[in-house]
Amino acid sequence: MDTSRDEMLAQVASLYYEDGLTQQEISQTLGYSRSSISRLLSEARREGVVEIHVHHPLERSFALEQHLHGQFGLKEARVLQSSGLTYPQMLRRLGSLAARLLEAQIRERSILGISWGTALFEVASALPIMHCPGVSVVQIIGSATSRDHLVDGPGLARAFARQFGGQYYTLPAPWLVEDKAIRDALLQDRRMREVLELARQADIALVGIGTVEPALSSMLRAGYLDETQLREVQASGAVGDVCGLQFDRQGELLEIPLAGYAFGVDAATLRSLPLVIGVAGGAPKAPAVLGALRAGLISALVTDDAAAEAVLREAG
Repeated sequence: MDTSRDEMLAQVASLYYEDGLTQQEISQTLGYSRSSISRLLSEARREGVVEIHVHHPLERSFALEQHLHGQFGLKEARVLQSSGLTYPQMLRRLGSLAARLLEAQIRERSILGISWGTALFEVASALPIMHCPGVSVVQIIGSATSRDHLVDGPGLARAFARQFGGQYYTLPAPWLVEDKAIRDALLQDRRMREVLELARQADIALVGIGTVEPALSSMLRAGYLDETQLREVQASGAVGDVCGLQFDRQGELLEIPLAGYAFGVDAATLRSLPLVIGVAGGAPKAPAVLGALRAGLISALVTDDAAAEAVLREAG
């Protein structure tokens, strides 16, 4: 689409959504038919010139939040009441809940480290535009896949930086590599070292929690493993990962060559950061959430009541 068309769409959208004019009034102002104004408004939404967010009430379970705090010594816990919601609806509201937590934590010169995935996309989508030009957003793991740029690391880094009005830094490398020697060689690259050094200085990290359940597996969705290979990873005892770091139900880290070698920050770095917010929901994710908590890879959790209840039940 050319620039003049973009400007026209923005003008019509601004008159309608910001100035509150009716389509008929815009038609009279600009000299277009009312039906043309209607089509232009539809096109503005379709092309992303206009984004509409419905802010649903976010009901929380404070009792479950207190239990998670007490059981795992979390710095922050947010539990969404998700009864009656579909998984996509739950994930969108979880993103809104995490966005509110992130908004409260971010400061003028914060360094925000991010992984990637659908949960983080929902957080970025729910964030309001904030004036924090000193904020730096940095990928803390490599990129996932070219299949969906919206949920991949570079796309999300740009999205978060745009909302904050800050800078972003990307890792031009894959999330997982097949050979440990390749990963170690990539770590020697000057550009990679500089970005990872910035990641190690992060004040806040925002991460998804991966699972080995095929229906929700990021490794499967990104094409790193097929379903047969994923079952083999399950058989090795893995229940999930944070930043590609695999662990079992007890939180013991596992090195599984079939699952690849993660490129990004290591477990020691994650454990040393002031605040690592894990975002994941749904009962099927509970074993992965529990493993991540026991491994000490996250220090804050945004989840829903179904996952929280299952985690607390298993933790005993």
